[in-house]
Amino acid sequence: MRILFIFMCLLSAWLSTANAQILEVADIQIEGNKRTKEKIISREIIFKVGDRIPQEELQAVLERSEQNIQNTGLFVKTEIETEIKDQKLSVKFTVSETWYIYPQPIFELADRNFNVWWKEQNRSLERVNFGIRGIHLNLTGHRDKLKLTLQDGYTKKYELDYIFPGINKEQTLGFFANVFFSRGREIAFITQQNKLLFYDFNEEFQLQRFRVSAGLSYRPGFYTFHTFKTTYGANRISDDVAFVENPEYFLNNSNRQRHLILEYNFTFDNRDIKPYPLNGQLFSATILKDGVGLTDDVNALITSFTYQYFHSFSDKLSLGLIGSARFNLLRHKQPYTQVSSFGYDENIIHGYELFVIDGMDHGFVKTAFRFQLLNNEWDWGKLMFIKQFRQMPYKLYFVINNDAAYINAPYYDHYGDLNNQLLWGGGVGLHLLVYFDKLIQVEYNINKFGEKGLFLSFDLSL
Repeated sequence: MRILFIFMCLLSAWLSTANAQILEVADIQIEGNKRTKEKIISREIIFKVGDRIPQEELQAVLERSEQNIQNTGLFVKTEIETEIKDQKLSVKFTVSETWYIYPQPIFELADRNFNVWWKEQNRSLERVNFGIRGIHLNLTGHRDKLKLTLQDGYTKKYELDYIFPGINKEQTLGFFANVFFSRGREIAFITQQNKLLFYDFNEEFQLQRFRVSAGLSYRPGFYTFHTFKTTYGANRISDDVAFVENPEYFLNNSNRQRHLILEYNFTFDNRDIKPYPLNGQLFSATILKDGVGLTDDVNALITSFTYQYFHSFSDKLSLGLIGSARFNLLRHKQPYTQVSSFGYDENIIHGYELFVIDGMDHGFVKTAFRFQLLNNEWDWGKLMFIKQFRQMPYKLYFVINNDAAYINAPYYDHYGDLNNQLLWGGGVGLHLLVYFDKLIQVEYNINKFGEKGLFLSFDLSL
């Protein structure tokens, strides 16, 4: 009887496989692209003509291709139509291109984030940058991006940035370059009790920075990326800062710092929606040698790792986990400019938005439970003069955050009390995602010391 039972199970599995309908991809059409080259869109579709797809997997395959196309940032919407006849599959992708040219006025805060400007700098309009930024997201139709920045105000900045992600026929090899120059009359010259102190002498520029970088990117598949980058930087500060206020700023008994950086990064990223993932994973590893050959102003060898995991339990409830670590393999004392580990960009945990925590190494873990409250689309009609933006999709999430971090500072514990100890922070908030990639966050957070506050952050970058 046991042998008969096993035989019946195998027979059932074989019959199920035999009866599964296999669809052969006979035709793929792409419509709606006026500027974007068709090959740019085809690169993101995970199947090709001649492929055989089990019908029960078709929906997932189409959704993944749609997400890949949307993650290019070139389209407001992607619609998919299918036709099946005699087990032959025809698919049509209809894209709605976004607005590519942005003469974007600059009116932004000079501080690390909105909360620092609002609470510690008394909302001073003297700490505002203004100017214009010209951005073209699709200059030649090959998803290449050109950005020119002309900025005045608190910090004078001039920058030219260009990215061309597919210079070969297979679109696996990319190129990028950047030139940057800035100067300002005020400088954050030291950290005291985990807060930046500023030095201002109106008749003299306190900080001048120049940087030029270039590199190659390699994308052999849909989700794997390799990046090779070299950067030359030349910085200058006033004598007052270099020799009186903080001799550790450059740590070379000089008011100048020059250094060459070599960097390699590997990234695997199959997240579904890059600006606000609900499913998928990201793993990134970087090794960076700061200080190569030219001078001994900087000598650091840094490794960093990031892992992100996102999972949806249902249409509304999802979980996000982020872990990251940074370690300097050369254990001697580094200049002040090289040790600002925490308090900038992604290296912030909830409840510590107002603090800077300096150290050579750090690690942190962030968790977020997110519940979708709204998922809809707003029609601006003729109020929006740019046709591509008249239909505004938006999603609203309620979020519970819980974070932990440790910042190791073998030489810089005199800059504050928050390093060399385990930190915890968390809170609740509302996240509003509009136009697929614009994010506004309002959160009420608390840290391990019981300090609480309402914090606002937003990412409206192009």
